[in-house]
Amino acid sequence: MSLHHRYPLILNPKARSERARRALRFVMDNATRFAIFASNTPDEAGALAARFAQEGESVVVAAGGDGTMNAVVQGLAGTETILGILPTGTMNVFAREMGIPADQLRAALEVIETGNVSEVDLFEVNGTPFVQMAGVGFDAQVIEGTTREAKKALGPLAYLVSAVKVLGEKPPKMRVFFEEGFEAEGVAVLLGNGALYGGQFRLFHEADNADDLLDVLVFKESGYKLVLDSMAGLARGGFREDSGSVEYYQSSGLRVDCERDVPVEVDGELWGRAHELSFSHSERKLKVLAPKERG
Repeated sequence: MSLHHRYPLILNPKARSERARRALRFVMDNATRFAIFASNTPDEAGALAARFAQEGESVVVAAGGDGTMNAVVQGLAGTETILGILPTGTMNVFAREMGIPADQLRAALEVIETGNVSEVDLFEVNGTPFVQMAGVGFDAQVIEGTTREAKKALGPLAYLVSAVKVLGEKPPKMRVFFEEGFEAEGVAVLLGNGALYGGQFRLFHEADNADDLLDVLVFKESGYKLVLDSMAGLARGGFREDSGSVEYYQSSGLRVDCERDVPVEVDGELWGRAHELSFSHSERKLKVLAPKERG
């Protein structure tokens, strides 16, 4: 890192967990290395990142969890500005995917200072870029149904409570049309640019975020069958091929048509609702400061 130029660092100052407080202390202890900018919302974080890229900053550092990361990625998408990551969230899925130490901020800072650049694919859903994964239906519905109050009161258990409720509802039918010419039908779809889902879980066994392909899981059945097959896939270290009621595909792009509006998530954050979704590969890569070898 240049001694004469401080990279802009975007952080969420409103995080209240003990982990977030420790992370904030770490950032402030290293404040002379960065120009620190607080963002109160994801939109604000994305706008800051886009502004820095437009101003010609070579590197923008995101200090936060997957929500902050997704916002900054959207701001940097299609630019030459490199993303640096200080993972201060709970899951830090993309940081883990890139081999960045998710629980050691000092080591993550060393990755930024070393300056090794990796290029990863970017995909888009209806024009919105994402870097790690997306979901149509079940998992997005769980995120949508989990309130902030429940998360404060129950922590990760809040998602389980929401999932039990969703399992009792009738899912929408979906048809998936792949650019390669094949089709599938199901009740939920998960799409991985990387292999990891929800933290350290390797769900998409064949995924490579530099192969220009999305790995796609189409769930054929709802209810507890969906959960059991998902857990079985996780226990095996990820899906490799069709398994039980889950079909595995790789594709450069696809369209999902749903019989009604369904919730959609990108990189673990609720994107919105839609009944027709187009997933496409972006021509531009995302540049990320990451270790040469991913551990």
